[in-house]
Amino acid sequence: MSRRSMHHAADERRFLDERGTSAALAPNGLNPATIMEKAVRERIVDSYFWKEQCFAVNEADLVDRVVDHVRHVGGVAGESQRPTPFLCLALKMLILAPADDVLAAYLRRGGERFKYLRALAAFYVRLTRPAAEVYRTLEPLLEDRRKLRRKGRAGTTLTYVDEFVDDLLVKDRVCATSLWKMPAREVLEDLDVLEPRVSPLGDIEELLEEEEEEEENEGMEEDEREREREDREERRENGRYSSSRDSSPRRSRERDEMDVDSRRDDRSDGELSP
Repeated sequence: MSRRSMHHAADERRFLDERGTSAALAPNGLNPATIMEKAVRERIVDSYFWKEQCFAVNEADLVDRVVDHVRHVGGVAGESQRPTPFLCLALKMLILAPADDVLAAYLRRGGERFKYLRALAAFYVRLTRPAAEVYRTLEPLLEDRRKLRRKGRAGTTLTYVDEFVDDLLVKDRVCATSLWKMPAREVLEDLDVLEPRVSPLGDIEELLEEEEEEEENEGMEEDEREREREDREERRENGRYSSSRDSSPRRSRERDEMDVDSRRDDRSDGELSP
């Protein structure tokens, strides 16, 4: 075994030791060796992918591993709860502890080839960075609409980068990993740690007011149309009633004229009889 391989093996053995690691704490104050549960770590280090693809890997090699092997996000898959390559490389990132400029380079990568690299970097940021930095880093990714595959115990489903990032911000457990409890964004805004977030859609309150005005206008237009229908029906009924009244005197005069003619015929018949 080469000196470099022995060095990596010793580092990983120290990191995965049950007593923890002598490495520096993560920026959010957590021990990177205990961020993932022990049972999950044991499944990862016993997996074939970890032994075959994650040994002696540095930050540059990590990009190649993601591009070549990661086809979905997720924690454990199937009934056997086998760890996914995504989760294995997340543990590798906890060991490597890449610097901020390296993380920024991962997050800047675009295109279909690097969408899982962005998702992996976002997952690592959520695990290791303080709350304010998590919000500042992940919220711009909510505009990323690229498709992702999500693999879990129930199978593979379709998701999107923005949905995955939203899960990282609001859920307590993602990819078989319990996320540390972050303070709500509103709390950080009240403490002047974060500026109020401006939605890409605009001011939410103004949008709600405009929506309410549109609903009121639609309701008024519908009421106006209903009144117009009622007026037309009323005019139609009045027209039928007036026409029936106009025709009644005419029919009565016709009956009177017929009675007079009938009486005349009767008198003439009586005069002509012997």
